[in-house]
Amino acid sequence: MHGTGNDYIFFDCMRRPLARPGEAAKRLSDRHFSVGGDGIILIEASRVADAKMRIFNADGSEGKMCGNGIRCVAKFLFDGGRVNRREMTIETLSGVKRLWVYPAADGTAGLVRADMGPANFHPSALPVRLAGERVLRRPVRVGGREYAVTCVSMGNPHCVIFAPPPEPFEAVGRAFEQSPLFPEGVNTEFAEIAGENCLRVRVWERGSGETLSCGSGACASVAAAAENGLCRAGEDVRVRLKGGELLVNYTRERVFMTGDAVLAYTGIAEL
Repeated sequence: MHGTGNDYIFFDCMRRPLARPGEAAKRLSDRHFSVGGDGIILIEASRVADAKMRIFNADGSEGKMCGNGIRCVAKFLFDGGRVNRREMTIETLSGVKRLWVYPAADGTAGLVRADMGPANFHPSALPVRLAGERVLRRPVRVGGREYAVTCVSMGNPHCVIFAPPPEPFEAVGRAFEQSPLFPEGVNTEFAEIAGENCLRVRVWERGSGETLSCGSGACASVAAAAENGLCRAGEDVRVRLKGGELLVNYTRERVFMTGDAVLAYTGIAEL
């Protein structure tokens, strides 16, 4: 399944666990020699929510949260009759998230809205090795270049730069991910104003590389834009990514994200 092109291989682990998921993620995410994807997501039983989501990036590392992935988990639960209502909860390493399903004409989940929780701008939340209560358009040097960075956690760490994406993008993204400023790595977004309450964003995800979309990255970009006075809080902001468009509404209490959830195919893989 994918959300705006951010694709993962999903495993139904409600009754049977998947052994060595990190190894499976590295093997199956290869787009040339296997199924291909930005990683794998396990859908497990939960004692505190309708289901639990675990994310493993393409490099085998475990992630805390994935905005596009969690919408797809909601689709899996709704379409398969595991949850027979439009509102549901999903447990993640970043806490329990609430989601709302908007069915398409055929009755399957079309759009999904997710309550992503509050954005946290304190440096310790990412963490990032910069002083102060918040990091808003702070000048730093990464990979030999200077950038004005805004740092925000959406349950996972994000560094937002309001500038056109530089080339070679892979080298820049990797430099941020491996920078000593971010001891646990970071997702990096280059965001540009594309109109009134509209952003164009390009994403580098830690552990996966450049992806067509990042739901938590879209939320982080809108939160950063609002706090920097580049868009209005409490209003819907369109975020245009390589894989499509997400709708994000940011307030200081919480961030809502709405987007598609698409089943590509089902199948069997030998592990």
